Amino acid sequence: MLNLLAEHERPAGDLVAAFPTLTQPAISRHLRILREAGLVDVRPDAQRRIYALKPQGFAEIEAWIEPQRRYWQRHLGALERYLATRKSAPKEEQVDD
Repeated sequence: MLNLLAEHERPAGDLVAAFPTLTQPAISRHLRILREAGLVDVRPDAQRRIYALKPQGFAEIEAWIEPQRRYWQRHLGALERYLATRKSAPKEEQVDD
């Protein structure tokens, strides 16, 4: 749903149509949660409700993700270097754990 809204704003009906295996009430609940989380905005347009991404809502997520990304890049990089040294070590020097 977020990917669809990233392309452009959409009426609720288009979002319901994009997920044929979900019911309209399920889509409405999902949109309500996204709205409450500050990730989407909604505006009325006659009888329709138009949904759009709220970019500032993603700033908080990015602020949380960035330290996680740095942590895992550092630790996975260390693991990759360790595995590379084990792979390049002569067979007699390798000890099975």
